[in-house]
Amino acid sequence: MRDTWTTRPETAADAAAVREIHLAAFDTPLEAGLVDALRADPAWIDGLSWVSTGTDGTPAGHALLTRCHIGDVPALCLGPVAVRPEHQRAGAGSAAVRAALRAAGSLGERHVVVLGHPEYYPRFGFVRASAHGIRLTIDVPDEAVMALALDAGSPLPAGTVRYAEPFGI
Repeated sequence: MRDTWTTRPETAADAAAVREIHLAAFDTPLEAGLVDALRADPAWIDGLSWVSTGTDGTPAGHALLTRCHIGDVPALCLGPVAVRPEHQRAGAGSAAVRAALRAAGSLGERHVVVLGHPEYYPRFGFVRASAHGIRLTIDVPDEAVMALALDAGSPLPAGTVRYAEPFGI
């Protein structure tokens, strides 16, 4: 049975809980460190780091959107996304991702890229980026690079994705 999740933008008071979510969800501290580094980077956009909480208000899932570019066109990068292991496959991650994407659209953002599981992200509307001429500078499986147009009137631009410096890509 799926839980009911409440979503909200991350606050300064959530930083430690968000770090713990990433430390619990991944085998290494790389994603937790990346989130911390992105908070201090110009790519950070207030209001685009979202948490999902259970009935007790404790953050269980996290989704982050930061500035990147596709060629010269401003876009957003989705990730890292994480859910505490005890809440995985219960909708906490999906709730946080959907809320972050809605917030991005309300800010007038038009395009999002993600490097992630090709079985997971299409549920949000992501499609294979290479079909739109979008590529990375690193060698990854083609199906793992996906893109989303938040506004049907703004087709995805072609070009190479330039990530924020903390990504190291």
